[in-house]
Amino acid sequence: MSQYFEVHPETPQPRLMKQAAAIIREGGVVVYPTDSTYALGCAMGEKGAVDRIRRIRQLGDEHNFTLLCRDLSDIGVYAKVENTAYRLLKAFTPGPYTFVLRATSEVPRRLQHPKRKTIGIRVPDHAIARALPEYVGEPIMTTSLLLPGQDMPFPEAPEIRERIGKQVDLVIDGGPCGMEPSTVVDLTDEVPEVMRRGAGDATVFEES
Repeated sequence: MSQYFEVHPETPQPRLMKQAAAIIREGGVVVYPTDSTYALGCAMGEKGAVDRIRRIRQLGDEHNFTLLCRDLSDIGVYAKVENTAYRLLKAFTPGPYTFVLRATSEVPRRLQHPKRKTIGIRVPDHAIARALPEYVGEPIMTTSLLLPGQDMPFPEAPEIRERIGKQVDLVIDGGPCGMEPSTVVDLTDEVPEVMRRGAGDATVFEES
């Protein structure tokens, strides 16, 4: 059974966040809360952990993975960002959005979309989610926690632990989460394209 941390959603306990970061750096898979749904995360360089997440969610090779970032300070290291895209990122982060951008060579190939060579970028408006990459020291690989055959995600951590506790190394209970994943916006072209409507307001991009 996985470890289980009860973490304050607004002021995460540093001791617990340090332990969570150590688990990630050592190749662990964690469940954590965001401003949309609970999500799965691991170190982006840990192939074994990424493969475990693929198995948990039964993801195909063309799934768009995302990097969870604490802020936009090192975004240019992992994604190619034009001025227009950066202005949108700055305006809508932190928030319940995932932005798809061209990946740089710093992103492991197995995380990039195999045909488009893209990567998602996520800066959630949630203290625990933003603390994780800060304590790890780099962005972490992430994807929404939606199990095969599941129409709606689990909003509560205890239920998640009961369902997949043996398949992950840590469940972080930060209280209830929402039932909608992040809104996904493709910024690889001049005109933004909404790829998935979710918790973030999509109309602002459809009207731009």
